[in-house]
Amino acid sequence: MSATWYECKIKYRKLDEASGMLKVKTEPFLVDAISYTEAESRITEEMSAYLSDTEEIKITNIKVANFAEIHPFENSDRWFKSKVSLIAFDEESGKERKTNMYLLVQANDVKEAYDNTISVMKDTMGEYSVPSISESPIMDVFPYFSGEEDDMERVEKFNILKDSVPVDNTMDEALELSDVLGNEEE
Repeated sequence: MSATWYECKIKYRKLDEASGMLKVKTEPFLVDAISYTEAESRITEEMSAYLSDTEEIKITNIKVANFAEIHPFENSDRWFKSKVSLIAFDEESGKERKTNMYLLVQANDVKEAYDNTISVMKDTMGEYSVPSISESPIMDVFPYFSGEEDDMERVEKFNILKDSVPVDNTMDEALELSDVLGNEEE
């Protein structure tokens, strides 16, 4: 299941590093959520960790972000929007067709963002180009973590192994496979 990212614009008081004074800022953040309501709840919860009990945030806008993928990289502090054009050949018309998608890539500068975009796309089977990369105003990204990732990994491993087991195996063999998957972390 792919993630749906919501861009939430938040108005709050933030310490200005230059003057040392609290200033009201409006900044965009990304959250992974299944609805606008959950996005509102999640951004409120995530931002409360950065603010004191007396400070308030005001959500000024929530919209679905048009990022196909989000790619964080260690030791990077800024987010860049990479436009990637997937190139396909249309046999009917005999022309090249481009389909654009946007990636949010973490990097320290534009060159590093380009390099990170290329490394993310290295396993792509088809042709592509990177027509533009620009710094994004996104301040931070909050992916969804439920603590159930171990369960999901186990289900994925089971599905992969299940597909490689011959169909004529008995139910006992399937249960043994299930036991092996369930006990492999011990």
